[in-house]
Amino acid sequence: MPVTHVVNMHDAKTKLSHLVAQAREGDDIIIARAGKPVAKLIPFDGPAHPQRFGALAGLIPDLSEEEWAETDAAIARLWDL
Repeated sequence: MPVTHVVNMHDAKTKLSHLVAQAREGDDIIIARAGKPVAKLIPFDGPAHPQRFGALAGLIPDLSEEEWAETDAAIARLWDL
């Protein structure tokens, strides 16, 4: 069951790591200034997998598979891969 924590700005700055951990565990973290809520700290729900180089290969209609392969080979040569 989530717990709501209201913390003032100064405490939020000094205890940020702890507050982030609480938010990741499902607690509601409200940051207040002069007793008035101004922000809510929530866990990040980003993409499960980071995008990788070459993710658009085949999606750009003006480039053929051969052109992509040539470009990849040229980049590999530049970086001595």
